[in-house]
Amino acid sequence: MKKTIILAGALLCVVNMFAQVKKPAATVKKAPAKATATVNPFKGSTDSASYALGVRIAQNLKNSGFDKLNLSMVQKAMADVLQNKKILIEETALDACIGAYQQKASTEKASVAKQEGKTFLATNGKRSGVVTLPSGLQYEIIKAGTGTAKPALSDTVKCHYHGTLINGTVFDSSVDRGEPISFPLNRVIKGWQDALQLMTVGSKWKLYIPSDMAYGDRAAGAIPPGSTLIFEVELLGITK
Repeated sequence: MKKTIILAGALLCVVNMFAQVKKPAATVKKAPAKATATVNPFKGSTDSASYALGVRIAQNLKNSGFDKLNLSMVQKAMADVLQNKKILIEETALDACIGAYQQKASTEKASVAKQEGKTFLATNGKRSGVVTLPSGLQYEIIKAGTGTAKPALSDTVKCHYHGTLINGTVFDSSVDRGEPISFPLNRVIKGWQDALQLMTVGSKWKLYIPSDMAYGDRAAGAIPPGSTLIFEVELLGITK
């Protein structure tokens, strides 16, 4: 959240440098003689820079989770700052307002995602070959291992993995990178800890991990808050 607040503040600082930028002027289309001509909505570099800056600000806000803003309020705030008018919220309260919005939006998204995850797991658990543990963790065996050794929580393991959301979106994959990863088992999410301690070297499982055994209500990189996760995990080795 701190990164996003800093980002939003930085963007407003950039806007201040363009205090003299005017709004794009309306253009009038001329009737084409034979074919429809492409109309340039910009009268000069000031107009095009104004629009380009607006696009960059909007892209950054959208990517940071600010996708349901009141655009009239955004426009007013920018106009107030650029025109040196008194802002409607005290400077010291700006970060708190942004933080409260982010927390509310994150909670709402997590609630929806968790319900979608519960519905998915309830259906998935009925499929042949899927095992559901008391914790809610589900798995199915894609390939059996060759040995009997299983990692302990204190071990370091070497794995290949491919992670997706329940809608199929890939958020991380050592398989796609072409390079396995080694890590202490006690440093990863609970779903991985529980599953890998049941796996033998050489085995490959598909894991279906409820949000409370993954990242819970917080976002993690490309993983939205409240997400149920799917991993194909191959255990390649164990280091004691």
